[in-house]
This record gives sequence, structure tokens and C-alpha cells, in this order.
Amino acid sequence: MHSDPDSKTTRLPHDGTPTAVGSRQPGDTADVRRGLYTPDERRRRDESPWTLVQGILAPLQFLVMLVSAWLLVRYLMTGAGIELATASVLVKTGLLYLIMITGSIWEREVFGKWLFAEPFFWEDVVSMGVILLHTAYVAGVLMGWGGPVALAWLALVAYAAYTVNAIQFVLKLRAARLQEAGQRGTPALQGGLS
Repeated sequence: MHSDPDSKTTRLPHDGTPTAVGSRQPGDTADVRRGLYTPDERRRRDESPWTLVQGILAPLQFLVMLVSAWLLVRYLMTGAGIELATASVLVKTGLLYLIMITGSIWEREVFGKWLFAEPFFWEDVVSMGVILLHTAYVAGVLMGWGGPVALAWLALVAYAAYTVNAIQFVLKLRAARLQEAGQRGTPALQGGLS
């Protein structure tokens, strides 16, 4: 739920007493969001095995996308290699589905929601579009819709959307690192993900 201190909307805290959204109750520190993670969420993130899984799958998926994009462009330029290009898109799509499933498990463990938790709401919205485009490609291959050139272009559009989504997540990771460095009182590395 979005916390807007000026809102007239009420929420029910753990004891059921209505309070204004964004107002704090004694002992309600776990629900106070200052930045990307509350202290409890950060602890759950750090303890979750799914954090490591995401950390492995995300760069792997990006690497597969780069190779696949090169194969698709090569096909569009030369007309050769459609089978390998198609296989690469299917592998990329499988990795996307896998990272979305494991990511939703991670989001549930850390934030208590399978998807669309407040800190990652817009990343999840864009991810749904990315999944839709990749799924349309798979459906096109399986049903024989379009043709190889149209499907290659669809895959490249899906990859462009995926790249936007990857940038969203990298920026969010960087913001989390900067937040944590600021809370520890240590300067973050300049220009890096620190």
C-alpha cells in the first residue's frame, strides 16, 4: 500500500485501530519505509537463498540476450541461421520465465507479496510487458504465425523492452547500495554499483 502522509485514507495496524496512512504507531518500525528496504526487508533479502539465485540468473539472462540478439541481427542481414536464432530466443525466454518465477518467490520472502510490491512495482509492470512479448514470440513459433522475419523483429522488440527492464533493476540495485552506504555513513564508490 502506498504511504501518503497527507492522505485521508485509513489503514488498520496490527491491533485493528484505524490510523491515517503513513502515520507511525509505537513499535511499528518494520512498516516504515525509508528508501528501498526497511531494516526487516533488508535482513530478509540478505538471508534469502533466492537473492543469490537472482544474482546468478540476471547476468546469465543478459548474456544469453546479447548472443541471441547478435544471432537475430545476423539472420536479418544474411538470411542464414534462423534455427540457431530461434533456439536462442527460446532459451532466453525460458530464462525469463525462470527468473520471473524465482523473482516472485524472492519478492514474497522479502516484501510479503508475490509481485507488485511497492519498491518494485514499476519494474514488475514492465516485466509483464516483457513476458507478453516473449510469450507472443513463442506462440508465433509454435503456431506458425508471422514468419521468420516478423518473429525475429518481434524478438528484437522484446529484447529492447527487456533491456529497459534490466536498466530499471540495475538502477534500483544501485539506489539500494547508495542507501545502505548512506545509512552506514560510508561513501559509495563513485560511478559503480558499489
